Amino acid sequence: MSAPHTPDTPVRNSGFVRTTNVLMAICLGVMALAVFVNVVLRYGFGSGVAASEELSRLLFVWMVFIGATAAYPAGEHMAFTSLLAVLQKRPKALAFMTLLIRLLVLLACGLLGRGAWQQVVVGMDSTSVVLGYPNALLPLPALLCSLSIGAMALWELIQRAPLDLGHTADVE
Repeated sequence: MSAPHTPDTPVRNSGFVRTTNVLMAICLGVMALAVFVNVVLRYGFGSGVAASEELSRLLFVWMVFIGATAAYPAGEHMAFTSLLAVLQKRPKALAFMTLLIRLLVLLACGLLGRGAWQQVVVGMDSTSVVLGYPNALLPLPALLCSLSIGAMALWELIQRAPLDLGHTADVE
C-alpha cells in the first residue's frame, strides 16, 4: 500500500492511482477504437462488428468502477464541505461526523457489495450473446470497487484518520 495522503505526498502520484489511470486509459482507448471501427465499417462498407457494442459496454462498466475506486483515496467523491468547514471549529463534532461518514461509507459498500455479489452469482451461469464472456464480468467491478473502498474506509476508521477530502473548497 502506498503512503498516506499528505500535502507532501499527494495520492494523485501514488502507484495505485497511476495504475488505475492506466487501466482506465486502456479501457477508454479500446472502447473508442472499437466504436470508431464499427462506425467506419457500418457507414463505409455496410457491415459492422457485432462485438463492438458488447465490448464497449463491458469496458465502460469496468472503467467507471476503476475510476470510482481510484477517486476514494484522493477524496474526489462528492462531498459537502460547507458543513465540515463549520465543524472545523468544533473538534468533537468533527470527530463524530468523521466517524459517521466512515460508517455510512462502510454501509454503502456493504449494500453495493451484497447486490453486486448476487448479480455475479446469477451471471456465472450465462454468457454474453456475441463475445461469449461470462455475464458475471459485468457486476464484478462493482463488487471489487465496494470491497476496495470498504477496506480503505475501514482502515481509515481503525487509524482514526482525519477526514481528508483532497481539496479545500468551502462549498460544493
